[in-house]
Amino acid sequence: MDEIKDNLETPVAAESAPESATALKAKPRGRRTEKIGIVTSDKMQKTVVVRVDRLVKHPIYKRYVRKRTKFMAHNEIEGVGIGDQVRISETRPLSKLKRWRVVEVLRKASK
Repeated sequence: MDEIKDNLETPVAAESAPESATALKAKPRGRRTEKIGIVTSDKMQKTVVVRVDRLVKHPIYKRYVRKRTKFMAHNEIEGVGIGDQVRISETRPLSKLKRWRVVEVLRKASK
């Protein structure tokens, strides 16, 4: 019984300090989610509303249903307008509703 206590106490105390120090310094960041959508509103300053469409299989009928979600995204790119296809990426909270930013314009809307 005493041997088990000695084995448990000694390695834990010796190994815990170096691991915690390296874990804080070399913590890897996760990949940020990216979505592709269509700009539906650009009436705000440096903010656009992006509509993202996705297909979801219905749990009962096994048919695919089209779902839409609107995201408010921060926009620093000049010339982004309604109908443009853009790629948005997750970011830190910028305001009450903005957690995304426009990364690039994939296709301009035809006029």
